[in-house]
Amino acid sequence: MDFKQIQELIRIINRSNIGELTIEEKGFKVTIKQKQDNIQQVVTAAPQMIAAAPAAALPAAAPAAAPVADKAKPAAETTASNLITIKSPMIGTFYRRPSPDKPIFVEVGDEIAPGKVVCIIEAMKLFNEIESEVKGKIVKVLVEDSTPVEYDQPLFLVEP
Repeated sequence: MDFKQIQELIRIINRSNIGELTIEEKGFKVTIKQKQDNIQQVVTAAPQMIAAAPAAALPAAAPAAAPVADKAKPAAETTASNLITIKSPMIGTFYRRPSPDKPIFVEVGDEIAPGKVVCIIEAMKLFNEIESEVKGKIVKVLVEDSTPVEYDQPLFLVEP
C-alpha cells in the first residue's frame, strides 16, 4: 500500500460514518480512526463577512444543482451586498487550472457566463470541471489552489 492509497482511504473515512478501519497486507498494518470531537456549529444573526472558512462554520444556503452530463454545477446565492457566491458542489481538492503548466481558468476581474469553467474539483481521482451558472465578473477567489474544499463551501464571489 502506498502513501496515496492511504491518503485516499483517510478521505473516504472522513466522508463516511465509519469510526475505525484496519487493513492488514503482507506484514503491513494500518488503522484509521475518525475523530470523535464534538463539532459545534456557530451561526450568527449579524451581517455575514465573506471569507475563506470551513463550510461547517457558514450558515447553510441554496442546495447544489443536479449533475448534468457528468459535470456537477455549483449553486449560487445572492448576498446582501448584491454579490453571488459560487459554491462547491462536492467534497474534493480545488484546482484553479487544468494542469500545472496551463493558465488559470479565471482571475479576479474576469467576465464569466453560464457554462464557463471556473475551476476543477478532484474527488476520488476524478477531475470535475465546475461551470458557472451565472453571468458576471469575478470579484474574489475565496479558496487557495490545491486545497481541500467541503460541500457547499464558497469558492468565488461574482458581481452580476
